[in-house]
Amino acid sequence: MENIDNIYEQLDKELSMNGADNLREIRRGALEKFRRTGIPTTRHEEWKYTRLSSLFNKQLNLPVSGADLPFTREDLNALRLPGQAEANELVFINGLYSEAFSVIRSSGIEVLPLAIAAENEYAPIVKAHLGHSSKYHEDGLHALNTAWLRDGAFVAVKKAAVPEQPLYIINIADARTQHQFLQPRCLIHLAERAVLQVIDNNITIGNVDCLTSQVVEAVVEEAAFLEYYKLQHDAPNSSIVSTTHIRHVGKSNSHVVTISLDGKLVRNNLNIVLDAEHCESHMYGLYMPKGDDHIDNHTLVDNVKPHCFSNELYKGVMSDRSTGVFNGKIFVRQQAQKTNAYQSNKNILLSPDATVNTKPQLEIFADDVKCSHGCTIGQLDEDGIFYLRSRGISEEMARSLLLHGFATDILEQIKPLALRNYMEELINHRLELKDYEY
Repeated sequence: MENIDNIYEQLDKELSMNGADNLREIRRGALEKFRRTGIPTTRHEEWKYTRLSSLFNKQLNLPVSGADLPFTREDLNALRLPGQAEANELVFINGLYSEAFSVIRSSGIEVLPLAIAAENEYAPIVKAHLGHSSKYHEDGLHALNTAWLRDGAFVAVKKAAVPEQPLYIINIADARTQHQFLQPRCLIHLAERAVLQVIDNNITIGNVDCLTSQVVEAVVEEAAFLEYYKLQHDAPNSSIVSTTHIRHVGKSNSHVVTISLDGKLVRNNLNIVLDAEHCESHMYGLYMPKGDDHIDNHTLVDNVKPHCFSNELYKGVMSDRSTGVFNGKIFVRQQAQKTNAYQSNKNILLSPDATVNTKPQLEIFADDVKCSHGCTIGQLDEDGIFYLRSRGISEEMARSLLLHGFATDILEQIKPLALRNYMEELINHRLELKDYEY
């Protein structure tokens, strides 16, 4: 594919021109992996139901470090979510970390360019954890992001820090004039007893097709707690492949909620690596594609050490000609005795043309564990519709109320009140409940 060759040549030239740095070895290795494997196809088992080839049939423009961007602070002000104006903002513009637009208002958080963090006092953390997600993703798309990580960001949450405001990760794609292929990269480190709320949002401005390949790696130390909320409500010309990789290296907790509502093609890879004893993780997801949208959620929980607990609930509502995919894996390593791991995926099809592919998986190599998984696919409960209609509610409104009830289990897991209310508004609008009092 000509586009792939051009991407390789551009990155190879960039790596050859710049001086040596601590990221060069990992970037060069990733670039060679990208050259060998290329963009994943449906022949790759992990990409069986998600086809990327059509996204590469046009000339894609990679980000250029230091390029002047026709983007202003007024543009950013118009894109903020409710409650964001007073929070911490980590801004990526066209895949590149922007120090100029990023603002850290809370004490206890430090944000640096990844290239600088790899050479100062944070270098041992970067060396130990950057690229750990590559062990779980053998495809060229993930490798390409690693090859381009020079303009990424490093977030350090200090020991025992509890920032009073969330950290918003804002990925802005400027697709007003040309096709974009963006590669934002972030490494987050929570020191001992640190607490952090992260709200991850992707925004595309303009009507030209845009593809974002995002990788966020997080490291959670002893007694730390990470809350991670991913919101995907983007333009119809936007596609994203997002990898969120959370590694617990001390007894710690994480709470992750992924809400996917809009986007031409959405692929979410969520990895939870329980690499210490007595860790706990909760994962929730809601996906509601419409039209011809395609939303694919791949989750993986790797129980490396014993006495860990994980709970996972994903729900999908497919309408029109849309497609949903859920693939959830739970690994229990031989030494991970006393593991408790639970997974559930529930889906509703609203149209005969809608499709969902679901594949829960367990791979257990220990003998003293409690694990379960399950999935359901169906339509709305006709008895429930009949009951509501018997109370004077129209059929359309009855269907919307039942769908809202179906989604509530996930929405209730969003702890920041401003974000939860905003997501309620979006879903009520989708379900045409915005003018209904209940």
